[in-house]
Amino acid sequence: MKKVLLHACCAVCCAYPIKYLRKEGYDPIVYFYNPNIFPQKEYQIRLDELIHYSKSNKFELIIETGTPQDFENISQGLENEPEKGIRCEKCYFLRLNKTAKKAKELEIKYFTTTLSVSPHKITSKIFKAGEDASRLNNIEFLKYDFKKHDGFKITQQIARDNNMYKQTYCGCKYSIRTEILPQN
Repeated sequence: MKKVLLHACCAVCCAYPIKYLRKEGYDPIVYFYNPNIFPQKEYQIRLDELIHYSKSNKFELIIETGTPQDFENISQGLENEPEKGIRCEKCYFLRLNKTAKKAKELEIKYFTTTLSVSPHKITSKIFKAGEDASRLNNIEFLKYDFKKHDGFKITQQIARDNNMYKQTYCGCKYSIRTEILPQN
């Protein structure tokens, strides 16, 4: 089987892509690099859930510990951008470029991302970030739109079947809607 480094933002989003990639003849190694996730408690919940899922579903997981400052550096001046705007594009590139570098370091020929499983993201922008990272690092980006063929629906069912934690926002502090903030 060909190895592929699969960037993942959470356990829910990687559930279907892992199954799909395996059917396509790949051995996915999941890569968690998400310095955008805020607050730290949310970051830890998502990471813990992914660790648990990796153990129960027997896939390799690589955890890259970035800092919130990595995200702050690329989002500076873009705080008021709308969701799906330029800030998101820069965030996609930050994470996919790091994934491409890691794949190259590990001598894995391919990389991709679970980000495309979400109907709340613009797949063409994710693909552009992946292609830019691919060119920059001279490594192949696999353009899989994981939401197609009921991918989002299937991944949601997998999440329910596994009683997974499902977040209510993308991850960054700018995507938190006021109605989900804790009441003090």
